[in-house]
Amino acid sequence: MAAQTYGLIATYGTAAELYHAAEQVRDAGYQKWDCITPLPVHGLESAMGLKRSIVPRISLTGGIIGFCTGMSLIWWADAYTYPVIVGGKPLFSPLFAFPVSYELTILFTAFATLGGMFVLNGLTKLYHPVLKYKHIERGMDDLYFIVIEASDPLFNASATRALLEKIGGLNISELEP
Repeated sequence: MAAQTYGLIATYGTAAELYHAAEQVRDAGYQKWDCITPLPVHGLESAMGLKRSIVPRISLTGGIIGFCTGMSLIWWADAYTYPVIVGGKPLFSPLFAFPVSYELTILFTAFATLGGMFVLNGLTKLYHPVLKYKHIERGMDDLYFIVIEASDPLFNASATRALLEKIGGLNISELEP
């Protein structure tokens, strides 16, 4: 075992094997670990013990801000900047402001969703130690992986390796940092 290691990676052949292995890793109490799959696996987040994402709340907040921005923009333009009274038209009507508000709702929701995903998923990182693993490209094709990080409080190289072997992990390898 090297002095410096990022963690251990184990290979699984099917999504069902990965799902059951993820449940056992979760039940063992590990906190800093992840699954790498070529396809979405229904229910894997619950097998991993993950909580529901807050991205929908971020999206909703962006949409509300966009709607309010659109209404405020039209209100300001009609009532203060360019007040034009023609034929008894009110200075502000939500009916006239709705198209602008609708478009800004969609735009702000999209920006909030993308921004929230980038921040919460850590997608601004250009490097991850798992990318050094020689078979990681198969994780985009036909293999499934579990990675347990060495920074996890329960991580013990031999005990973690034994757990991964017990739950059906193949080709268990150390990851370089």
